[in-house]
Amino acid sequence: MKLLIENISIVPMTEDNFLIEKGYIVIVGNKIEKVGAGKAPQDNYDQKIDGTNQLALPGFINTHTHAAMTLLRGYADDMPLMEWLEKKIWPLEAKLTADDVYWGTMLAIVEMIKSGTTCFADMYFFMDEVARAVNQSGIRAVLARGMVGVGPENELAVSQSRELITKWNGSGNGRINFILGPHAPYTCPPEYLKIVMGLAEELNVGLHIHLAETAGEFEESNRIYGKTPVAQMESLGLFNHKVIAAHCVHVSDQDIEILAKNQVGVVHNPESNMKLASGVAPVPAMLKAGIPVALGTDGASSNNNLDMLQEIRTCALLHKVHTLNPTVIPAYQALQMATTNGSKALKLDTEIGSIEVGKTADVILMKINEAHFIPRYDLIANLVYSGQSSDVNTVIIDGKIIMQDRVIKTVDEQEILKRAKQIAAKLVS
Repeated sequence: MKLLIENISIVPMTEDNFLIEKGYIVIVGNKIEKVGAGKAPQDNYDQKIDGTNQLALPGFINTHTHAAMTLLRGYADDMPLMEWLEKKIWPLEAKLTADDVYWGTMLAIVEMIKSGTTCFADMYFFMDEVARAVNQSGIRAVLARGMVGVGPENELAVSQSRELITKWNGSGNGRINFILGPHAPYTCPPEYLKIVMGLAEELNVGLHIHLAETAGEFEESNRIYGKTPVAQMESLGLFNHKVIAAHCVHVSDQDIEILAKNQVGVVHNPESNMKLASGVAPVPAMLKAGIPVALGTDGASSNNNLDMLQEIRTCALLHKVHTLNPTVIPAYQALQMATTNGSKALKLDTEIGSIEVGKTADVILMKINEAHFIPRYDLIANLVYSGQSSDVNTVIIDGKIIMQDRVIKTVDEQEILKRAKQIAAKLVS
């Protein structure tokens, strides 16, 4: 299959603020073969897309979420984190079946595709069903079975993680990757983390963990171990592995040095952290230290959507007002956090995250001729500060057109919405 996208504006994410005003992209199989300005080379193309009044950019990468929590969207709002978890979320999650998780994940995938996300990192349970939904829908994902070391399923989580990695890792033409998901330092004691790290070394996979999310976690770690959560994880050797660390809200200057030195993939979740009043992560300081901080939405029960374009905008605005500096996290840098930095956090930067020759074709096309995009003094700034998820018109993942003219080709959207409504009614009945 040879696909030509022509007459298109392109933000390839290869250098700061670089924009091709009018150009073309040639995709052969699942790879980008050519990118350039002006007219496309003459050739026999199997399919052409006219990109007039559209913008092409790499698909957004949601580097931390719990996809099936779409089923809990709006169920428990305006509560502190631990009360929210212990009194509302965990009891309702205990009712979820494997089939529920499949349809909840499908609901999340529809929402993500329609808002331009082409890859997501997920930590949850019934991960066989999550992988099945990913495989069927055509999206890309880095998946982890949540592992809690203090509960009755601690040993089961280890054996199931091994089975999932053996079964699914690298499947879907490489779209599905499995890693390990120790939930957090406060649910995974040191001895359990050592077991998880041993499995990571044996299977040669990375880890996805919640880290330093709340002030309470920070204080408790200092009380028990005499170290911050980040310093405690370094002392255990966790950072000798490839680690995705979600949140990192409460970190010291020394912690930032540790994260940078160990090339930890830090994921900022601004809207979730704001909603749960967890605090404001020192993202400008982490970026200055050389950490390629990525973006995530967290689950839809604490956000309450999976709209990465909204997350990009919130990130830029939050840190401007928090630092009282309007130059902090300019538009292009915020966009980097959702694309190139996301691919670096997931250790997929040789494959995705930018539009350049040889990369895998995960590309989105957005309409730029709506009222909120006019005038176009700065198209990148327009995208970040004015763009809407409904502007996403076409989504290409692994070289395949997954959505065109806002119609998803791989799944039955209306059936998914119907099933999700039925499950929600059952959960609270």
